[in-house]
This record gives sequence, structure tokens and C-alpha cells, in this order.
Amino acid sequence: MAALRFGYVGAGFVAQGVHIPHFAKMPDVELVALAELRPKLGAMVQQRYGFRKLYRNHMEIANDPEIEAVGVSAYFTEQSTIARDLLRAGKHVFMEKPMAVSVAEAEEMLEAERAGGGRLMVAYMKRYDSGNETAKRWLDEIRASGELGDIFYARNHGFCGRNWTAGFDATFLKSDEPRPEAPPLRGPDWMPSDLYGKYISYLQQYAHNVNLLRWFLDAGEDLKVVSVDLDEDAYIGTVNLRVGGVRAVIESGVSSHFGWDEHTQIYFRHGYVKVTCPPLLLRNSPAGIEIYKGDGIQQTIVPQPDDPYTFSYEREAQHFVKCLQTGEAFRSTGRDTLADVKAFEDIFKVYLKL
Repeated sequence: MAALRFGYVGAGFVAQGVHIPHFAKMPDVELVALAELRPKLGAMVQQRYGFRKLYRNHMEIANDPEIEAVGVSAYFTEQSTIARDLLRAGKHVFMEKPMAVSVAEAEEMLEAERAGGGRLMVAYMKRYDSGNETAKRWLDEIRASGELGDIFYARNHGFCGRNWTAGFDATFLKSDEPRPEAPPLRGPDWMPSDLYGKYISYLQQYAHNVNLLRWFLDAGEDLKVVSVDLDEDAYIGTVNLRVGGVRAVIESGVSSHFGWDEHTQIYFRHGYVKVTCPPLLLRNSPAGIEIYKGDGIQQTIVPQPDDPYTFSYEREAQHFVKCLQTGEAFRSTGRDTLADVKAFEDIFKVYLKL
């Protein structure tokens, strides 16, 4: 197959650390252009990874007919605008989460996708973690066999911790240019503006968790917010949901734990499947899996990931390219991700008692 002609918007920590290097090492990807607001930094990253062109903004990439697909790493509030413009120009887009900060923005992106003919993938790296993939296969098989009975409860615990980079040793290029000024915070039009910061903080952290629960439970868009018990910071507490008809809870918090305190547990009548998340940037260490079978069996199984010693960020980049080459559907489409954006608006409407 011909190499995918690829551009990237952004040359900061996430772009340099976890996305650009993975696309750069693929033999079936050609790095055509990089867009970066800081010209000196852009030139350094261009040279390191071999982009043929350097642009100052995403619209120059959108207007370049040579480019087929684009990756985006930008401020949380700006990503949806950038992705929308690229989609409208007919580019395929790989973007960091969150997809958008409001349902209205997300729907504009999907309309741009339809109009432009490109395809949108939201980089929910947990769906591409080999441990999570293996756990999903076990969940599907257990549900199909009925051996552990019905699912009656699911919980996602995310107190996180300090060490999300886990000794990540990438060498980052830096310049003496000031970081671009952050755009004004924004959110849904019904939300008080003084809540935007808290909303985006919760959204960008727990978008992964809501998305993973929906995927594990094959819920699709079937998600209902039942109750919300968050502190004044709109962060620490619990959110009770029905996900695919299953009672579920998101446990959110802040911990000084120096490792990473995050796991998901799916309870059946006669056992459970538990998946423990590694620190986000820990290379080659997929999620851990524990399966307990009770009801007279009394057995604990610790399956190993089907594809061990792999990095979820690299796997999601490979998935994006493969799907564009084969025509397969993305595992985390824009259409699917709209359900997460709706969920977070609903969470904060309940939080505000609207």
C-alpha cells in the first residue's frame, strides 16, 4: 500500500512524547508537515522526525492537498475547533481526548466529518491497552457462556497518583520561546462560566474511565446518570450510572500515592473480572487482569495480555493507520465518543441540580 501522507498539529509534551515518535517509526507513514505556533521549536521537531514541511497553524495543514491524515495535540478547549476544521477540509483526524467540551461542539465535529468525508478517531489509549483488550475478550466470553451469571455491578476507581509519567525517559526538545497563551476556558452554554475550569478538569481526567466502562460493558450510547456526589471541587466523590443497563459507579479523587491507583471491576453473580491500570506513560506494561470464579469453583485466574510488552499509545497509532488502509471501523470513533461528551454534561447538570 502507498504510505499514508501524514501531518501533525502541535509539538509539545504529548505530541513529542507519545504520538509523533510512533507515527514516525511506521514504514507505511510519510511525515509530510508539522504545524507549531512556536517556530523555533517547530523547526527542531521537524528536523528530528523528518517532516518535509513546517507550518505555523493547523489551517495551513488543512489547506495542503498532499496531506491525507492529521494528528492533533492541543489545549483541551482548542482540540475540537482544530479537528473540526481539518475534518471539514476532508482530512482523516487522530486526536487526543477529550473530543469536545460540549455536545454542541461534538455535533459540529461530526457534521464536519460527514461534510468533508474524512474519518475521526479519538485516542482513548485504554481501549488499545493489550491488557484491557484481553480482559474485554474474557468478559465477552464469560457473558456469552453465562458461567458466572449476570453482571450486577461495575466500578471504576480512579484516585490516580503522582507518578503518571512513571520515569518516562523521552528526550524532549525545548526552545526559549514562551508557551502559547492558553485560550479562554469554555464549556456548555448552559453552564456558569465560573465552573468551566472544574468541569474541564473532571472531564479530561475521567473521560477515559467513562469510555472504558462503556466499552467493557458493550453499552454503546446506553448511559444514564443516576446521582452525583462530588465535593465542592467538582472532582472528589462518586457518580452513579447505569451503563448498558448495569449499575456502575465512578470513584474519583486525588491521592499522593506515588504509583498509580486506578482499576475497573466488573461483578458477576458468581465472580468478577478486575483490571488494574498501569501509570499512563509506563511503557511495555499493559493492564493487569484478575478473574475470580466462585460458586463452588473458588478459583482465581491471572491471564496474561495477549500481546505483552507493548505500549497502548503505539498500538492506537497503529490501529489508526491500519483502519485507514483497510477501511475497517475505528474502535473509538467520533460518533461513539459523543456518548462520553453527553455523559459529562449530564453529570454536571445533576451536580448543579438542574
